[in-house]
Amino acid sequence: MASAKYIFVTGGVTSSLGKGIVAASLGNLLQARGYKVTIQKFDPYINIDPGTLNPYEHGECYVTDDGAETDLDLGHYERFLNVRTSQANNVTTGRIYHNVITKERRGDYLGKTVQVIPHITDEIKDNFFKLGQTGDYDIVITEIGGCVGDIESLPFIEAVRQAKWDLGDNNALVIHLTLIPYLKAAKELKTKPTQHSVKQLLEAGIQPDILVCRSEQSLPLDIRKKLALFCNVQLNSVIEALDASTIYDVPLLMRKEKLDERVLTKLKLPHKDQPQIDDWRSFLGRLKNPTNEVNIGLVGKYVELPDAYKSIAEAFIHAGAHLECKVNVHWISSETITPKSVNRVLRHMDGVLVAPGFGERGIEGKIEAIRYVRENNVPFFGICLGMQCAVVEFARNVLGLEGAASTELKKDTPFPVIDLMEDQKNIQDYGGTMRLGQYDCKIKKSSKVAAAYDTGMIKERHRHRYEFNNEYLKDMEGKGLKAVGINPESKLVEIVELSDHPYFVGTQFHPELKSTVMSPHPLFVSFIAAVAKNKKNQ
Repeated sequence: MASAKYIFVTGGVTSSLGKGIVAASLGNLLQARGYKVTIQKFDPYINIDPGTLNPYEHGECYVTDDGAETDLDLGHYERFLNVRTSQANNVTTGRIYHNVITKERRGDYLGKTVQVIPHITDEIKDNFFKLGQTGDYDIVITEIGGCVGDIESLPFIEAVRQAKWDLGDNNALVIHLTLIPYLKAAKELKTKPTQHSVKQLLEAGIQPDILVCRSEQSLPLDIRKKLALFCNVQLNSVIEALDASTIYDVPLLMRKEKLDERVLTKLKLPHKDQPQIDDWRSFLGRLKNPTNEVNIGLVGKYVELPDAYKSIAEAFIHAGAHLECKVNVHWISSETITPKSVNRVLRHMDGVLVAPGFGERGIEGKIEAIRYVRENNVPFFGICLGMQCAVVEFARNVLGLEGAASTELKKDTPFPVIDLMEDQKNIQDYGGTMRLGQYDCKIKKSSKVAAAYDTGMIKERHRHRYEFNNEYLKDMEGKGLKAVGINPESKLVEIVELSDHPYFVGTQFHPELKSTVMSPHPLFVSFIAAVAKNKKNQ
């Protein structure tokens, strides 16, 4: 059936408890003991993937090398494990039902009545086991999205019950993440929500093996004993998960609670030495003891929900720690930026990043911010739409092309400096139809980005439809905006750069998606280094 061991992570009481962080932290510790680990996320919503979801609805859409549009938790998995994920690591209810209905239409079920059990649950289990059957991993961690008790989660919970039975003793376990609230008025930690959550899990036929309890307060022994007794778990399998100052503390907190040891014991796997986490401790040391700091203005239109730019925020943390520099990110709505307000809004920023996004709202504010930083020699980094806005700003204010725009936002622009790819012009469906995933980019040797990457050929992840219009390339380069990164096959512009500026770089791809704790992205490192240098020289 499956060569790997399986860990299922469920959640109760409330959403946003941090199942993804706990799963990633456990994976990190198991990996540090020498095991090959991957993590997958099963989401109960009916969308095929998060690609068409508003960032306010679900946070950022994370893109993998193979072009899968996935849940933002996959970003945590990659950042903590430094291992690439793929289409197989994120599965939704929509994908499950789509697969089953496709098989039914094809006649695969030989005329049988197609039902939730066994057909939907079998499809879920097939996807549970897919990564474990490759032989590439010793342990597969599966996070089940949503809360136990949610109607939409029921097929997944039932599939977990069946999978645990299929796999047999010592080959699978269930970790249940729950909440122990502290009532200030009563000055008490309350276990009842957790008891009810476990009861719901038991009603679904699943006995959790380990409880991970989120709490603001440390769990005293009597509370742990009560949880163990009423939830039918061993005392040493009640793990506290205290609120942490940074998500990167969580692996060490879980190590202190011996979560990895409990898991290995229950899976009958040898405890291969102590986990090798010196590099992780070193990262945390640099993160918490910076020698200088900078203020970065992140200009975007979804800034009320920082999760919309989660990977960018984390990439700043990785680069800052690498340079022992505290990066203070200031979330600035592009709709607040006008020619009159731009100086007031940005004058205290040491550097500005203009974020990716879709749609017309806030575009003129982004363009105005870029004009300000270009004219005032403030280090600038533009990603995807941020790069496109830089091209539009340069066309309008340096080339004098009044009305220059992207045809995404102004179809009748006289100067379409950003335009739709030819093969995109007749597409009606929006899901999964952009230029997605990893593409090659050849870098010009004398550029700033060449020095950052220290290589001439890179691979980066994309998620967009509109491109730099090469009809304007010669004029742009003649005035100083150089195309320093080109896709060798399509000849599409991937990176633009102003050479006579402290730092002015725009990328059509999303470098933040490849930044991890152990491998900070070179463009974020070079940007923060340039910001710190420019600040020092002022």
